[in-house]
Amino acid sequence: MKITYTGRQVELAPAQLKKLEARFAKIGRLLDGKEERDAHVVLSLERKTHKAEATVHYYNHQLIGLGSDSDLFTAIHLAAEKLEKQCVKARTKWRDAKRVPRKSAPEVETEKPAAAEADSETEEAPGRQVYKVKPAQKHKPMTVEEAVLEMDKTRDYLVYRDAQTDRVSVLVRRRDGHFDLVEG
Repeated sequence: MKITYTGRQVELAPAQLKKLEARFAKIGRLLDGKEERDAHVVLSLERKTHKAEATVHYYNHQLIGLGSDSDLFTAIHLAAEKLEKQCVKARTKWRDAKRVPRKSAPEVETEKPAAAEADSETEEAPGRQVYKVKPAQKHKPMTVEEAVLEMDKTRDYLVYRDAQTDRVSVLVRRRDGHFDLVEG
C-alpha cells in the first residue's frame, strides 16, 4: 500500500513513519487485489487536539477513518481502526454478494463432415455425461396408464410420482415393446 502523508503543523520522524507504515500494511493486506491501493493520511493539530484522517479509494468507494485525541499516535491508531472496520465490511459485502454468471447466447452447432463425425464419436465414447434432474420441479402425480401415454416412442423410461401410493415409480420400456414398472 502506497501511503502519502500530509502534516498540518505536525512533522513525523522517520521512526514514527515506519510504525505507521506497519499499521497501514495490515489495511493493505485486507484490501488485497490486483492493483495497489493508495492511502492518504492527513495529520493536523487544532487547539491541543491531534486529528488524523485516513482515506483509501476501494472500487469506487472512499473508505475514510477519522480519529482525534490529545496524543498524535492515539489519534492515528483510532483512525486506522475505523478504517480497518470499514475495509472488513466492504470486503465481506463484496464476498457475500450473490454473483450469478451471465447467461451466454445459445451456441448454434454447425454441421460437420462425415469424417469429422466419426472422429468425434470415437473421442466421446469413453466419457459419459451425467445430466442432473432438478428436484424442485413439482409434477402432478399420475397413474400407470397416464405414464404409459406420456411415454412416446423416443423415451426408454419415465420417472413419475404414483397417484395412489404417492411414491416415486419408474416405467421402463423393454426391447420387446412391453413395459416394466419399478415402484419405490
